[in-house]
Amino acid sequence: MTDLLAQVSEAARAAGAMALSRWQGEFKSWDKVPGEVVCEIDLAANEMLRSALRDLDPEAGWLSEETADSAERLMRSRVWVVDPIDGTRDFVRGRPGWCVSVALVEGGRAVLGVLDAPARDEHWAAEVGKGATRNGVTLKASDRTELPGARVPADMLPKVDADLAMVFKPNSIALRIAMVASAEADLLAALRWGHEWDIAAAALIAQEAGAIVTDARGQTLRFNSTKGEMFGVLATAPGIHAAALERLAARADVFAHVERDRVLRHGRGQRFAPRAAFPIAAMSGPGSCFKPACWKAISPSAFSRVITLECANCPRASSV
Repeated sequence: MTDLLAQVSEAARAAGAMALSRWQGEFKSWDKVPGEVVCEIDLAANEMLRSALRDLDPEAGWLSEETADSAERLMRSRVWVVDPIDGTRDFVRGRPGWCVSVALVEGGRAVLGVLDAPARDEHWAAEVGKGATRNGVTLKASDRTELPGARVPADMLPKVDADLAMVFKPNSIALRIAMVASAEADLLAALRWGHEWDIAAAALIAQEAGAIVTDARGQTLRFNSTKGEMFGVLATAPGIHAAALERLAARADVFAHVERDRVLRHGRGQRFAPRAAFPIAAMSGPGSCFKPACWKAISPSAFSRVITLECANCPRASSV
């Protein structure tokens, strides 16, 4: 572990320890927008991390879930990408599926990543080209080569993905991606626009463990973008990435179409669903039409992961 990675790990541990000391206790929480919860511990951890990381690299820009974004970061070659508490919903509910997430991005690539999950007694770390560890033990992604039977962190799967196996799903998407790094899962997919702070650190950890991590359409992840967002994430054991990408291609096209329509109608500020990622499967069912031109959203809900869609040609309805 290099000096910088050790120092970032120390900063993440300190923020994690503070959060753990308040977890399952009394604190204020509220919705930033419908379905997106935040609490005062998020904000306190954000300030701790900002102070510590700025001391380590004062020239780096800053992108965090709990800080108003600034275009100034786009002019920096290095940027800290931070989620002070990823999985706030689990934190607020007293569940352990949350972590502190810190990545250092340079030239659009994550070069250092740390997750601290003190309620699970887990500390994950990676540096580009130097492998990934959990609690000091080197990680290696699964060697699975067949998609059927692949383990997915999910609490529901539709019929089209009945050949996959569900495993425990923490609220934190970073921890779900890290499960692919540790071979506790073979596949994690999210088919929606997501924030870089949810993904950057965990994506590097998974990649350094040998997993393949792309966006939902198989494109290389690039960070410090103008909006700080990307379309989905697909993290898999290397032997099943192509098969997973093929299975998800039509669904990714549909979601991209729905998202474009929503942006035109409402602007990018609103979401169809909470920031927790969707399960791998979406809009499935025997004979369902997956052509983007055939689908229209009829009852998007900001309070549920279920979006009902109706095919104008078929007509059929199914749920995410």
